[in-house]
This record gives sequence, structure tokens and C-alpha cells, in this order.
Amino acid sequence: MSLRVAVQMDPIEHIKIAGDTTFALLLEAQARGHSLVYFTPNDLSMRDGTVVARMRDLQVADVEGAHARLGEPRRAALAEAVDVVLMRQDPPFDLSYITASHLLERVHPQVLVVNDPHHVRNAPEKIFVTEFPHLMPPTLISRDKAEIEDFRREHGSVVMKPLHGHGGAAVVRLTPDDPNFGSLFDLFSVTFREPWVIQKFLERVTEGDKRILLVDGEPKGAINRVPAPGDIRSNMVRGGAAGATDLTAREREICETIGPSLKRMGMILVGIDVIDGLLTEINVTSPTGVRAVKRLGGPDLAVDVWDAIEAKRRG
Repeated sequence: MSLRVAVQMDPIEHIKIAGDTTFALLLEAQARGHSLVYFTPNDLSMRDGTVVARMRDLQVADVEGAHARLGEPRRAALAEAVDVVLMRQDPPFDLSYITASHLLERVHPQVLVVNDPHHVRNAPEKIFVTEFPHLMPPTLISRDKAEIEDFRREHGSVVMKPLHGHGGAAVVRLTPDDPNFGSLFDLFSVTFREPWVIQKFLERVTEGDKRILLVDGEPKGAINRVPAPGDIRSNMVRGGAAGATDLTAREREICETIGPSLKRMGMILVGIDVIDGLLTEINVTSPTGVRAVKRLGGPDLAVDVWDAIEAKRRG
């Protein structure tokens, strides 16, 4: 089966291919004989109800600095030009991201959009996870100061982060008597218009924040991300170190609980974060970790993703 595959992503010339999941997916697609085209969200338009993109033919090579060869731009209607769209631009999950999901929803499922744009839009990662409260640490979503203070009094040390943040940005720990809370509240109030996430701090985060990757609802691989000394953030872009890992019985239980919902929603590639047996996030927008799993001796999950995509295209 040869597919015409479009990737909607951030500027491809700026990615670091050694750890980039989107690039791993493109390499596997090309190896299978699928043709590739590329465009950014800014290249996406809708005219008289028809979704079009100014796209460029793409060839990829696993060579840093020479990883992408692009053809000349051409304008084409997505429904006529491609069979699959990989929606892989990075968050923030803002109005630009939401608008892109609306446009791509106009061509899905005639064109298979991965992940399903309707459900991506309706499953903000730090809100979607609250559909499974029995799997989570105590969590508050609010910008009400009194509500946050009550939560802190009940749970002691907490982590506070933007509701639609990503990559560990602006994630802070507050101790029970932290004198910086007032200033931090003021800073968040003028920086973010939406509510924030406040969670009970999990002391065992120093032992690792496990990223588990699910493909079509099934766990296929995982890495354990350990924060750098002096930091609570395990994100690799923030200095976290990734190590090989296996799933515990509790982590398998989490995957078995949420997997059917992910499959039903058309979430082909999802990354969940688990600390000390508690689910903290479900990442559906542009989940990462595929290359890290393979580098640490695990399976090549790009193969599983494309097996799932091809199965769905076959019907």
C-alpha cells in the first residue's frame, strides 16, 4: 500500500532529528514507499469551504543538518492531494492550534488525520486526564487564590503549572509555607489568562517520571525520565535524563483503563506520564519519545504507528 502522506509541523529545518518523534515517523513512512509532502500551520487555508495547503514535496535522511530536502511550493486541496495528515505541530494549545484542528476536521476521515483533530481539540492534555481521577494525584484546576490556598493547606507541597503549557515550562514547586506564593500568583495572573493546574507534589519524582507510549490504545514502549539535580522537571528538553524501563503492574492497569477510550477517539499515538504509579498527563497533541525508546534498546514504535495507520486506511 502506497500512501500520500502530509505532515503539518513546525519548520522542519529547525528540528533536532536525534530525538524528534515526527522525524522518526517520516523516516518510516518513506521507507515503506509512501510519498511525503510538508507544510506548516501557517500554510493551511480554507477557501469557500475547501481546505487547501501550500505544500512542498519532502524527502528525509537521517543526517543532522541535511535531514530534509524540499521541493517547490504548490497549492493543493488536502482532500484531493493526500491520504494521511500527521498533525504534528508542537503546542502551545492555543487558538492557533484549535483553528488548525477545525480546518483539518473538514477533511477527516476522508483524509485520515493523526491524531483525530476533533478529539485532540476536545481533549486538552491536562484536562482530559481528569476523566480518570482515580488514577491521578490530587489535582486542582483553578485561578481562584482562595481555592488554591485551601488546596495547599490540605496537601502541603504542590506543583503549579500552566493549564496549556508544555515541555516543563513554568512548572514550579511550592512548599507549604513558601513565601513566594503571593508573587507567583501575581505573575501567573498577568501571564496566563486561563486557569492553572495545581497538583500534590509527588516526592518520588526524583526516581523518575515515566513516559509510556500507546499506539492505538496499546502500550508499546516506555522510558523513565529522571530530573536533573536541583530540578523537579523531568522533561528531556529541561535536562532530564532518559533511561530504559519496564512497566509495572500498576502502569499496565492504567494503560488498560485508558486504552479503550484512546482507541475509540482515534488517538493513534499518545504519550502518558506516570509518577509513582499515578497518572499526571495524557499527551495527545504531538507526543514525543519514539526515538528515545528505540535508542535505549526498545522497539521502533514508528513501525507500530504506521502499521496502525495503514490498517485504518485499509478499513
